Amino acid sequence: MNHYLCFDAGTQSVKVAVYSAKGECVAKAVNPTTLFFPYPGWVEMDVEEYFQLTLAGMKDCAEQMGRKGLDPASVRAVMGDGIICGIAGVDEAGHAVTPYINYLDSRTQEDAAALAALGTDLWARETGNPDPLCLFPALHARWLLKNAPSRGRVRKLMHNAPYILLNLAGLGASDAFIDWGTLSGWGLGYDVTEKRWSPEQLDLLGISPSLLPRIVRPWDVVGGLSEEAAARTGFPPGLPVCAGAGDTMQSLLGCGVFAPGHAVDVAGTCSMFCISTAGIVPDLSRSGNNLIFNSATLSDTYFYWGFVRTGGLALRWFRDNVCGQPGDDGCYDRLSQGATRVPAGANGVRFLPWLTGGPKGCEEVHGCFLNMTMDTDQFVLWRAVLEAIAGEYGEIADRCRAAGTPVERIIVTEGGSRSALWNQIKADLIRAETVTLDTGGALATNALLAAYAAGDVSGGEEGLKTALQQGLRETGRFAPGPAFALPPLPSGIFRP
Repeated sequence: MNHYLCFDAGTQSVKVAVYSAKGECVAKAVNPTTLFFPYPGWVEMDVEEYFQLTLAGMKDCAEQMGRKGLDPASVRAVMGDGIICGIAGVDEAGHAVTPYINYLDSRTQEDAAALAALGTDLWARETGNPDPLCLFPALHARWLLKNAPSRGRVRKLMHNAPYILLNLAGLGASDAFIDWGTLSGWGLGYDVTEKRWSPEQLDLLGISPSLLPRIVRPWDVVGGLSEEAAARTGFPPGLPVCAGAGDTMQSLLGCGVFAPGHAVDVAGTCSMFCISTAGIVPDLSRSGNNLIFNSATLSDTYFYWGFVRTGGLALRWFRDNVCGQPGDDGCYDRLSQGATRVPAGANGVRFLPWLTGGPKGCEEVHGCFLNMTMDTDQFVLWRAVLEAIAGEYGEIADRCRAAGTPVERIIVTEGGSRSALWNQIKADLIRAETVTLDTGGALATNALLAAYAAGDVSGGEEGLKTALQQGLRETGRFAPGPAFALPPLPSGIFRP
């Protein structure tokens, strides 16, 4: 039987898995990543660590296959996804020479303001993103090229999944690539519908086109597994390596979102609320809307999203730093069980989930709890955390509704979908039916894309859509309950 190797290079871990042609996961390995916080508002990672963790996960999976009597040579292709808002500089050999800066970092706030002061509508017209934001890799690139000690050695600027795949294939900077979905993660610098870099935007940004990778389709084969990577992992040399995709794009694709008008909550480290569209919607691409526009994995598919930058990470922070239970995933279930006894509104307690800095207009505001009393316990605080993130989703949904884009049904995916309490809170605050799906997540979607790249899924993109829909299974449905609002923020809490 044919098998397919895949990985998901996220903020908190690198997951590697092997799926059979029947969609069964036959091997899986998860390795945690390392985040560094050198200064307030700065968040750095090591993109080379991503590559090494992927190699370790692949080796683990190959060994698991062997113990089950499965031949790693039966794997037909490798496909991966990674963070869409993150960048690192690589040298001629394709090796990292700068830190990897991602969406959690807010060091480029002043640069974002300076770019916004240009007053151009070019950003909105070509990318759908009217406002330069500090989470955009375009701004990370500007910072690295001006400030990184090794900036003179940078030959290409790359996202984490393309970096992994480039090095799996033993390629160098001259071979660097980026798929069209991850391209739109740059935020600025490209034409989203034409799927090309924009000379006019790059000129405004001061970024040389020579530093940018070529643009490819997610399922394009960019090379074969190198002899060195094969020896370290146990998979055969020459194994086709696909170009990869963005993590959010794969989560939406795995939920069966191919047409406009669908809402998806990607409840990962960065909690994202996504609305699929047929293209740029001018009323949603207005300055100050705090929505981001991206190209999805398949041809001519697009979506807007708003986010809570440390949404999912706030849950881990609460578990580790407030409850003192680092690494104990069972803690989440205990907290939610206790929080079911807390009434809606969390006894008036309000949480601001901005642990690495607030949104546009509130950049200097950070996370905090408000309105606590002597009766406040960890279950009240936990409900306040869940309500805060759902409440920000509700604001995004209201902006979409005001622009004529209905939000009546929400699909919830990733880790947050496992919490029945949180799903009900979302339904109540967003005022929309909430549905959870068993999709296998981005990994299963990557495996299917690998099969498509290998020629094992027929019918072109329509055949791929059919295969994806056949794998969907509804696991929960939550209707909106009695309406309630978050506790109001005290007047004057923010400096004028």
